[in-house]
Amino acid sequence: MIGWRLTPMPMICPLKAKRIMEGGNLRLRYRGLIAERLPSGSMRWRVRVEGRAGRKIALPCGPEHAEFHRYYQAARRGLQLDPPREITHEPGTMGWLFSAYLKHLERMVENGQASPLTLKERRNLTKFVLGQQSEQARSVGRFYAELPMTIPDAELIAFRDRMGATPGKARNVWKLLRAAYDFGMQRGHCRSNPARAVARPVYVSQGGATPWTMADLEAYRAKHPPGTAAHLTLTLFMFTACRIGDAVILGREHEERHSGRLWLAWQPRKKGSRRVQIPVLPPLERALKARTVLGPTYLLTSQGVPFRSGEGLRNRLAKWCEEAGIVGRSSHGIRKAAGHLLALHGATQYEIMAVHGHANASTSQVYTETVERMRLGDMAASKLAGMEW
Repeated sequence: MIGWRLTPMPMICPLKAKRIMEGGNLRLRYRGLIAERLPSGSMRWRVRVEGRAGRKIALPCGPEHAEFHRYYQAARRGLQLDPPREITHEPGTMGWLFSAYLKHLERMVENGQASPLTLKERRNLTKFVLGQQSEQARSVGRFYAELPMTIPDAELIAFRDRMGATPGKARNVWKLLRAAYDFGMQRGHCRSNPARAVARPVYVSQGGATPWTMADLEAYRAKHPPGTAAHLTLTLFMFTACRIGDAVILGREHEERHSGRLWLAWQPRKKGSRRVQIPVLPPLERALKARTVLGPTYLLTSQGVPFRSGEGLRNRLAKWCEEAGIVGRSSHGIRKAAGHLLALHGATQYEIMAVHGHANASTSQVYTETVERMRLGDMAASKLAGMEW
């Protein structure tokens, strides 16, 4: 099946979009199109006017909009068309409530009170929720976006049951529903929160990301030697235990000197995390000195510029893992491996909290508890060591 993908090409070329086949996808390259990620996490699209490289026109919509190509063509000719009419929802509907909630969340992100990652996730989940169709007799087939916000329990239960095959997604959808209706109740838009009246989806953690094993680490390092971007990426994750969203911003601006030693200090981007301050250990310091290309951040793309998002680095790391013959591993698995190694070497849960930026001791306790159970198991098994069998 052929899919569509849009790729910005900041160059001055003929107006017509170039079409090429790549890996089964039909890819459109729009000449002069520039994609810029804003602090809120949303994208801004601008176009260089053909023949006037210094002039750029902002587009009122992104590539997902049906009118995108028309706005792009006009901008290349130097014309700025009026923005498309914003989709409005009837007051009192779910679409109206969720639209108001997302605008509130956008303001929170702008004020530093919420994470851009949360906003991005909830935007996507909102599209999913509002695109659902009712199964109730009086409104069967109608989209949630146009239905009254007083959603019946039976409707919500049916929706929950439809997500039975994706419990992780269902849990996040329920978080969105509860947050949106809590927002509505606090402002007098609705009298109750239906998502709190109906039991949330059952979710049993499967352990999350798979921790990297010593064999994984050795295979990766054998394929990607010191001096490569791949080696530096693994070393940074291993010796800072940072999240991927923080890895793309860490750089020289986060360096500090304490008693003659080099330290890194940063505020994790995940909401609720505590500030992290850790010394730069020799393996990481050597990896940083081995860099051949320097930039504002430690990790750079193949073009020598910072990654625009954690997603870009995630995709690149997956490619490096594939080259090393490692399957099903992620950056979060490195973070978990680092926590386990810290516990194995005697770190307390509070010491692991300081490195991982955890706000709650129970989160770090997972690592120390596992090691303690191993120690107790060893002691218990040793009781049988002298048994004749």
